[in-house]
Amino acid sequence: MANKNKKALIVWGGWDGHEPDKIAKRFAKYLNEGGYETEISDSLSSFEDLDKLLTYSVIVPVWTMGEISADQCKNVCEAVAAGVGLAGCHGGMCDAFRGSVLWQFITGGNWVAHPGGDGVEFTVNIKDSSSPLVADIEDFKVATEHYYLLVDPTNEVLATTDFPAVDWYHSTHKKVEMPVVWTKKWGLGRVYYNSLGHHDDVFDIPEAGELMRRGLLWAAEGKQIVEEKGLTIDHLKSDGPMF
Repeated sequence: MANKNKKALIVWGGWDGHEPDKIAKRFAKYLNEGGYETEISDSLSSFEDLDKLLTYSVIVPVWTMGEISADQCKNVCEAVAAGVGLAGCHGGMCDAFRGSVLWQFITGGNWVAHPGGDGVEFTVNIKDSSSPLVADIEDFKVATEHYYLLVDPTNEVLATTDFPAVDWYHSTHKKVEMPVVWTKKWGLGRVYYNSLGHHDDVFDIPEAGELMRRGLLWAAEGKQIVEEKGLTIDHLKSDGPMF
């Protein structure tokens, strides 16, 4: 039974090829099973009421490409900074709103390419970590889009993949480890990202689904900790220009 004091907002839309409606329903199921009441919206207008955003435990964007207004993005920024979690996957979070550098700063990275297209076979390598998000999860193989991202150096990387897997102009470089799963902080808020999710069925792979389920709940749980400790972001605020 979902607890009405534990609420999640899932906002889906953008490019249909990423099956945002199916992803939204799957993520709602994970959150419901974790005790969260979910509100599912197909409109970015859901980001226009900051006071309402502050009532959620987590915001889950499932919106590839598209445009977010400066005010909408600022409201998400302020809500997450105050302790609301942010969690998402693939293009629905880190190829959303390409024109917003603030969005990229909050989320910890942005997509730039998937050499080879869909169906590239690669291994997701779980990093040695004390994080419960990857406890008892082993490396696993997938066949999907191989996401090359530009990433924030402050991210705590929990899983990686090796590039290149296919030849293209990027493959003249030596092998690199590309983050697949990471966490970061934005103010008091917990941020979680998983680059898998080109299609909904990738989360039928047990390890992929479990990583995503844990990440959503981890991001949501941070809000309660902030409230219990009475933490505020007053000391982090600044009136100076940021961009």
